[in-house]
Amino acid sequence: MVQKNINIKNKKAKFEYELLDKYMAGIVLGGTEIKSIRLGKASISESFCEFNEQGELFIINMNIDLYSHASHYNHKPKAQRKLLLNKKELKKLHKEVATSGLTIVPLNLFLNERGLAKLNIALAKGKKLYDKRESIKDRDNKRDLARIKKNFNN
Repeated sequence: MVQKNINIKNKKAKFEYELLDKYMAGIVLGGTEIKSIRLGKASISESFCEFNEQGELFIINMNIDLYSHASHYNHKPKAQRKLLLNKKELKKLHKEVATSGLTIVPLNLFLNERGLAKLNIALAKGKKLYDKRESIKDRDNKRDLARIKKNFNN
């Protein structure tokens, strides 16, 4: 049973990092990897992106579960997978990561209208503890406000 719209999110990313720039990247996948993603059996919550010596961008620690109907030609669940961006974007990201100590985090994994797996990534800066407290406070205030509005309307 294949799901129509796959949208696997990294919910921790907005809490742990301050997102600066967003990009959409393609992923180099094997046959059984895309089949597992189409079934929704992938996770990007613990993953991050890193450049290799040749200046290519890879996603590391992304988990794609083994495809159940595959033979012994199945893929490795936690393998590094290459991300596809144009040269200008890669150079810009590489320069930012090298000079200012920023990191690249995946935000969500989805299938586009042609059925290709795409990954939204963001150039991000790690939040300090007090920034995280601020995020929690804002979230609680929004929830309380929504609750008051709901009770007021009824």
